[in-house]
Amino acid sequence: MEYTYKYPRPAVTADCVVMTNEPLPKVLLIQRGADPYKGAWAFPGGFMNMDETTEQCAIRELEEETGLKVTTVRQIGAYSKVDRDPRGRTITVAYLAIIESPAEVKGQDDAAKAEWFPLTDIPHLAFDHYDIMKDAARVYALNVHVSE
Repeated sequence: MEYTYKYPRPAVTADCVVMTNEPLPKVLLIQRGADPYKGAWAFPGGFMNMDETTEQCAIRELEEETGLKVTTVRQIGAYSKVDRDPRGRTITVAYLAIIESPAEVKGQDDAAKAEWFPLTDIPHLAFDHYDIMKDAARVYALNVHVSE
């Protein structure tokens, strides 16, 4: 059944920030293969399907774009700045996955590349992903326990 709505509705996306549980943590980024921001670095993510939650979307997009499979993610937050995506009104829900060390990844689907970056050397990020990174680092600090 189709519905017609009086008011426009935003698109919903989910992003997955993956960080390693190391003394100098690394973060997984993809290089975008298409516009907007073609060639820029970003978190793996994409548009939510109608039959999935934002959490399922984040996990699916991570695997589709990098080959990395995770089962546990923690919600970082929702990001809804009006102009955050040049394609139109888009709200994203970002999630954090923490893994022990960098796993092998490969850019696939609409990701040209997938690479691990030390937190101290993150390239320029697309969209509002710097805001997400700041919040992810805060959630990470509350959830990680690096053994000495």
